[in-house]
Amino acid sequence: MPQETSPSTEVACSHRPPCPGCPRFGEKSIPAAAQAALDGLARSAGLPPPVVHQLPALGHRHRARLAVRGRPGRPKIGLFQEGSHRIVDTPHCPVHHPAINDAVACIKTAMRATGTAPYADRAHRGALRYLQIVVERESERVQVVLVGNGRSPEVLGELPGAVEALLGDRLQGLFFNGQPERSNTILGPTMEHLAGEPMTREQLGGVDVFFPPAAFGQNHLPLFAQAVDRIALRVPDGVHAAELYCGVGAIGLGWLSRGVRVDFNERSPDGLAGLEAGLAARPAIERARARIHPGAAGDELEWLTGSADRPDVVVVDPPRRGLDPALMEALIADPPRRLIYLACGLPALLEELARFEQQSPLRLRGVEAFDFFPFTRHVETLVWLDRNGEDVEARGTRPAASPP
Repeated sequence: MPQETSPSTEVACSHRPPCPGCPRFGEKSIPAAAQAALDGLARSAGLPPPVVHQLPALGHRHRARLAVRGRPGRPKIGLFQEGSHRIVDTPHCPVHHPAINDAVACIKTAMRATGTAPYADRAHRGALRYLQIVVERESERVQVVLVGNGRSPEVLGELPGAVEALLGDRLQGLFFNGQPERSNTILGPTMEHLAGEPMTREQLGGVDVFFPPAAFGQNHLPLFAQAVDRIALRVPDGVHAAELYCGVGAIGLGWLSRGVRVDFNERSPDGLAGLEAGLAARPAIERARARIHPGAAGDELEWLTGSADRPDVVVVDPPRRGLDPALMEALIADPPRRLIYLACGLPALLEELARFEQQSPLRLRGVEAFDFFPFTRHVETLVWLDRNGEDVEARGTRPAASPP
C-alpha cells in the first residue's frame, strides 16, 4: 500500500508504560490488519492499492480530553491505566500539540494556587473531574473546558479566574461543564461560557468553520483538512449534494462557493450551532443554496430519496458503528448517483460495502486511507461509489478535477 508521507517517530515517550494512549507508539505504518483489509478491498474492485495519507505524528493532537485526579496540592492530569481508575500523569505527552501540554501545566499551577481539589472516584468528592483542551490552529490559542463535580461554576471556586489569568492571551475560550453524576461520561449536560470566544475557528475547504466546545471535532486537524480537500474533488461544481452526520459542516460548507446546493443533516444541537455560525459567515448567495435537516440521519428521509429534487452526491461521515439502519436501507433502495463515505470504523464499512455490492447498483470506484489516529489500532477510510454507468460530472457546471 503506497504511503504519501511517513510520520516522524524518532522520540521516546517518558509516559510509556503504563500510559495506554498510544498502543503502537513508534510504528510508522497503519495497523497490518487494516492495511491487508484495504488492499483486499481495492483488489476486489479492480483498483490500485490505496494511498495512505500521513503527516508527522508527534504534536498532531489538537484536541484532548484528560482526567484530573490525585490529591489537593498534587494534581495528576492524564489518562487512566487500562481497565482502572489509576491515572497516568502525562505532562510531556509527545503526541499532544505543545499548547495542550502548556495549558495543562498552567491548570495544575492554578489548582495548587487556589487549593482546588481533584476529583476522587470512590468518594465522589473533589471539584475538578476532567479537562477538554482544543488548540485553534491559526492562533495556537487554547479553548479550555473545566468539567466540575457539580452543576454550576461555583463548585470550582476561584479556579476559572486563576486559569484565565495564567493563560492570558494564550486562552481562546474558557467554559465550565457540569457533571454531577457518578458516571464515566466525561461531559455533563450543562455548558457555561466563562471567558473569551464561544467557538474555535478553523479554515477547512477554503472557508471558516466554527466549533462550539461540545461539538464533534477531529483530533488531527491538518490531516482532516487534507481529507476535506480530497472529498471536494469528488463533488462536481453545480451539483446538488448532501452531507449527512455533518456536525458543524466542516466537509460541505466549502462547496457552496462552487455553486453546489447542499443539504446538511445533523442531530447534535452543538453541531447545528456551529453549522449555523459557519453559514452566517458566508455570503447571502451561498446561504441560499443551503438547507438544514436536523435530526438523526435515519429520520425523515423523503428529501434524500424518492424525490425528483434528491441530491446527486451524498457524503456520509458516521460514527464508528456505521450508518443508521434506516439510512442504509434507503441508500440501497434508491441510491444517489455518487456516495462518498468517510469511515472511522473499518469493520462496519466493510460490511456495508458488501451489502451495497450485493443489493444495489452502487459500485466502488476509489479507496484512500488517512492516518488520523497515529500509533493506535484505528484508521480513517475514504471510499466513493458510483451508480453503474452514471456520469455524475455531467450534471455539474464544470467537472471536478480528477484525483491522481
